[in-house]
Amino acid sequence: MSSAWWTVGVGLGLFWSVGLAGAEPRGGPAAGERPHIVLFIADDHTWLDCGPYGAKDVRTPHLDRLAAAGMRFDLAFAASPTCAPSRTAIYTGLYPFRNGAHANHSLARDGLRTLPHYLSELGYRVVIAGKTHIGPRPMFPFEYLPDSNIMPPGKNHVLWTDLNTRAVEGLLAGHDRSRPLCLVVCSHSPHVFWPENEGYDPLGIELPPYLLDTPKTRATRCRYYTDITWMDKQVGEVRAALEAHGYTESTLFMFTADQGAQWPFAKWNLYEVGIHAPLLACWPGRVRPGTTTRAMVSLIDLLPTMIEAAGGTPPGDIDGRSFLPVLLGRKDRLREEVFASHTGDKGMNRAPMRCVRTERYKYILNLAPEIPYTTHITKGAEPESYWQSWLRLARTDPQAAALVKRHDHRPAEELYDLATDPYELKNLASDPDHAEVLKRLREKLRQWRVQQGEDLNKVVMPDEARFGPLRYAG
Repeated sequence: MSSAWWTVGVGLGLFWSVGLAGAEPRGGPAAGERPHIVLFIADDHTWLDCGPYGAKDVRTPHLDRLAAAGMRFDLAFAASPTCAPSRTAIYTGLYPFRNGAHANHSLARDGLRTLPHYLSELGYRVVIAGKTHIGPRPMFPFEYLPDSNIMPPGKNHVLWTDLNTRAVEGLLAGHDRSRPLCLVVCSHSPHVFWPENEGYDPLGIELPPYLLDTPKTRATRCRYYTDITWMDKQVGEVRAALEAHGYTESTLFMFTADQGAQWPFAKWNLYEVGIHAPLLACWPGRVRPGTTTRAMVSLIDLLPTMIEAAGGTPPGDIDGRSFLPVLLGRKDRLREEVFASHTGDKGMNRAPMRCVRTERYKYILNLAPEIPYTTHITKGAEPESYWQSWLRLARTDPQAAALVKRHDHRPAEELYDLATDPYELKNLASDPDHAEVLKRLREKLRQWRVQQGEDLNKVVMPDEARFGPLRYAG
């Protein structure tokens, strides 16, 4: 996205910082010392596609600096690989089936308590800027920051909506810092539409093994990288604004993404590039700079962590658990497994699936394997899209044909050894050497589905979720 869209103040910096300065040794802040909390959420950003997680081709200098200033989580996971379910899970601390918003564009069930309820009761001003994609609106009583969503010149589609960091800077300039602030900043990038390539060489990038190597794939990948760099710039702008207005030392800043990017096997899928999420956290004086952790967390754990950081007691009836002790270096583990689910996206994507992920293994249960798997990528593909280039290649290339077939047709069960197969290319569900692992994870997933209130004798399809007015841009 070109800087010609609109001019921003030089040096502004964006960071999702959850403010926890001045906390007592037990983790709760002392009276009058509660931190400001800033959570920055990228939109459709695959965790591997940034510098802190090893990407060599993508320019993310602000995320690189954030990681150097704080802690990088290597095992963080979204509760869903789809926007509205993932965001609703973050704000409720409940997995999608329990909160009701399990299909994309669906609504949470009535009567739930959400992030703004909990934090406002602790005396916080709770503000959201940028993308929302949650509903019904009365159940999410944020202060919705005016003018934090803009449309770039010459654009008129909702998917071109952009975060206006100038509005965030104005909020920080005018806020009375004696009152703790909880600020959620939601970029619209790198969600499609992707802007024109700025400075990336299609021939010089390295493609991951789950993508077919065609000129169109490479060109489109560069547009995706351009949008990541734009989002990274927004992180820098928010962080600079925090610094300029005196928040940095008293703020817990966290960065994550709702799920993976809109590529095959990523968004709308329970594979690693769909649900494995980036998670970076910086808290001067409390989180040790330049650290990493392999503590396994789910993004539903963000809510109880923020509550505990704010001096409250996380509710006992949610699925999330506070990882504040991990941030403060007091623990190095939180969970033995995480779960995720995907119901679908109305008529375009009707492929309900569930998964359990341990540190080493992933088990995926496809509830309707007889239905060909389709998404906006495949069903809505334009004649000159990279997906069409895949289909053309598959006519003559057996490996390309096998990959397209694997994408379009899912088995009932999938099992992957992530230690030896990080891109989940070899399904071990029928391997007798892994029969015991399969049996154990199958039972773990069954118990979780029962706990979540799912009827195991019924396959819930996307149109069975509750739909209604749902704000996309805020």
